[in-house]
Formats: sequence, C-alpha cells, structure tokens
Amino acid sequence: MDSPTESAFFGFSAASDICVPTRSNTRAKIEYVLKTVEERKVAFIQLWFADVLGTPKSLQITPAELENALTEGMTFDGSAIDGFSRVQESDVIAVPDPTTFSLLPTDSSMARIFCDITNLDGTPFAGCPRNTLRNALDHAHELGYSFFAAPELEYFYFSEAKPGSPPIPLDSGSYFELTVSDLATQLRKRTVLALEDMGIPVEYSQHEDAPGQHEIDLRYTDALTMADNVMTTRLIIKEIASANGVMATFMPKPIAGVQGSGMHTHFSLFRGNQNAFYDEKAEWGLSEVARQFIAGILRNAAAISAVTNQWVNSYKRLVPGYEAPVYVSWAQNNRSALIRVPNPRHTKPQSTRIEYRAIDPAANPYLAFAVVLGAGLEGIEKGYELPAEVSENLFALTPEEVARRGIGSLPGSLEEAVREMEKSELMRNVLGAHVFEWFVRNKRDEWNGYKVQVSQFELDRYLGHL
Repeated sequence: MDSPTESAFFGFSAASDICVPTRSNTRAKIEYVLKTVEERKVAFIQLWFADVLGTPKSLQITPAELENALTEGMTFDGSAIDGFSRVQESDVIAVPDPTTFSLLPTDSSMARIFCDITNLDGTPFAGCPRNTLRNALDHAHELGYSFFAAPELEYFYFSEAKPGSPPIPLDSGSYFELTVSDLATQLRKRTVLALEDMGIPVEYSQHEDAPGQHEIDLRYTDALTMADNVMTTRLIIKEIASANGVMATFMPKPIAGVQGSGMHTHFSLFRGNQNAFYDEKAEWGLSEVARQFIAGILRNAAAISAVTNQWVNSYKRLVPGYEAPVYVSWAQNNRSALIRVPNPRHTKPQSTRIEYRAIDPAANPYLAFAVVLGAGLEGIEKGYELPAEVSENLFALTPEEVARRGIGSLPGSLEEAVREMEKSELMRNVLGAHVFEWFVRNKRDEWNGYKVQVSQFELDRYLGHL
C-alpha cells in the first residue's frame, strides 16, 4: 500500500546541510562518542556492518577499546563472512563511522556504530556494500547531484510457530485498521518510539492490508544514512517482537493468497539546494533530469531486479492481483505502475520525487539504492527518452493487450532475474566485479537449491493424479 509520504519531503533542508565527515569534524565526532559512552556508562559498543546479502554482522568491544577502534579500526577475518574475502587474503578492517553512533533503546548498556570495511592498506574493501553505495553516490556527486530516499517498510508479525507449521498472523486487521491496543499495535508503537530515540525519524506507521501486516515509513534523508536506517529498523522491529514472543519477518510473501510485503521507496536528486526533479515550466513539473532518470530505471528494471528482489520468494510477490508491480511502466498516481510520480502540493515543489515500487524489504538497502541510482544516472548521462505514461490499470489488461502496447515485464523468477543481471554492463560497473560475481554465484546456488525441492502444491496436485 502506498502512503502519502509527501510530508517527509516538506521543509527539507538542503543537500549542503548533510554532515559529510572531514578531518576536522571527524575528531569532534569521536570526542562526542567517547564522552557519551563515559557519561551514559555504556558497557559494550557493537560495530555494525553488512554482508553482500544485507545480513547484519557485528563486532562487540568495550569502552577501553573504543578510541583505538575509532582511530585505527578493528581487524577481523573477512573470509568468515559470505561475499567478503578469500582465505588467502582474509584480513580486513572495520572502520567505525562516528556520525552513526547511537545508544540502543532496547538495552541501555549497549551502543552501536556502523562501519566501513577497508583493506589492510586503508583502501575501501570491494566486498563492503556500504562502500558500493558510497561509490555510486560519488559518481552522482561528480555529476553535481545528491541522492535522497524515503522507504516504506512492510513486514508481518506472526505468533511463534512450530517448525513445519504455517505461520499464524498476530492480528486480523486490514488497511489502516484502528484496533484497541492489541499486541501487534503495541509492538509497532514501541518500535516507532525506539527508532525516534535513536534519531531515526518515522513519518508514520499503520496496519497494512493483510492480517498481521504492518508498515513503518522512514522520513526522507540522504541515501547512505537511509540505508543505515533501514538496517537498524529491521533489527529493532525483530528485536522488540522477539522480546515479546513474536516473530517479525521481512519475507516478501510469507502467506499465499494475501498481499506480500514491499519496500516502496521515494527517490529524488538535488543539485545544491534545489530539487533537480522539479521544473515549474514542464508538464507535471517534472524536469528533463527526472524524465531521463525514470527512463534509465525503466530501461534497466529487469537487470536490477536480482538486487532489489534478491530471494526466490521475492517473485511470489511480483505477480498480478496483489498490488505489486509486474509491468515496466510509469505513471502519475497509478499503483499498478512500476514507477509512480506522486503529485506534489503546489506549495511544495521541492517535494517532487519518484516512487520505485518493486523493492522488497528483504533487499540489501545499500546495493538496492546503489543500483537504482546507477540506472537513473545512466538515463541522464545517455539522454534516454521517457516512454509514454501508462495511466490505465495494467492489471485489468490481458497479456495480449500488454504486449501490443510494447510494455515489458519484470523477471518472473530469480533465475530470470539473474540472467538479466549477468547481461548488464551497468550492474557490473555499479556493484564492482567482486560483489557482482559473488552475488551471481550465490543466487545461482539459491535457485539450484530451490528447484530440486518438492513443494506441498506439487504433492497436492500430482501425487494421486495418475
């Protein structure tokens, strides 16, 4: 379900207001971290990072080791992390980013800091997803742009189920349902308050369409900070649920026959203080930069799908009939389109943005944001022309009508998505050879493991047929 996140774009400061660490302010940030740890009697500091699939990883240190970690980093064996180093070149360094320091609201004795991973010589490590996004952002900066994001995270709460048993939704609500203090609503409320305590602004939260399904929308910020925020939000949601005997999951399609979970994300580019997507003289107020950016994403939509929708299960969500995008198209306020262009209020033109609707909440946010940005920038650099808007409900069209319109489709399976990814020079360039090659191998293994399974559907349909 889309949400009116336009207000997240209102009152946005300027791209120039974002804190970019320099030698001068990094020392000040380090001093702030050390002072806070001492004053708040923090006992442990978790150094967070992610593997290539977006699985959270951490090292835990005591305050005695903190200053050394902040100034020199912490060496660890990268070969133990999927997608990181080979055994013969295993050691890497976790370098904490002091601008990401935060106390953990679920445990007052703990704090966390996100890390960049470097090689022993201090150069960025090619297998670090945070470095992949930084590289994409650096390319945008070279073209004069800053990149911003506002995601809508959907997820399910389930009662803890026994292994092999189907999950049981924690509630029976539907869209925007106002319930009387049930457990699911309380868990969502506690999560929002915990995120706010960590300095992660929440635009709003709601019950989603399916039983047990909820949504938390994060307030618009720069893409790197937002990727960190998505990682944090997923962990906080799961931790608060687990503490109450509940399972929270970001699996895109955990239940057949109901809506799956997406992570519709609003994106825009800024040039200095000005929204590069806005042109008051253009139709819909949509600048040439915005049109080319959309065209770049549409042209590369199939190739980036393996990253934005990285699981076998992701493609159980991307099917007609459940509000998830299937066809490669764009439109204003058309929820069947892959890219939606929300109408900004006439008093807030700086809120002009696009909404990419395919990403699901199981994606690695660093890589997902990087490939969307890379695709959009290719459209700008190569001057791609925006296809015609598709304003009708695509789900109401027959496959023949869609084909006659020349409208393409997203991949129908992880196997198809990986094939499209392998053909893409853009994907290799954005991800880098290290991440690209490992990701393809991993996803081939996942598909090969999936296709040898015999599902309950097959047993029910075929076992007694002949």
